Amino acid sequence: MRKKVILICSECLSRNYTTTKRVEDSTTRLELNKFCPHCNRYTIHKESK
Repeated sequence: MRKKVILICSECLSRNYTTTKRVEDSTTRLELNKFCPHCNRYTIHKESK
């Protein structure tokens, strides 16, 4: 089973992306390096609460 999560930019705090992750592996929060259109550069996007 997979769970839908929202990714938030660590710089400007905008919610730019949605993705899924496995429920069994949910011990840590997801962090990905993605492009933020508001900052106009690549930043770390973290999973929201």
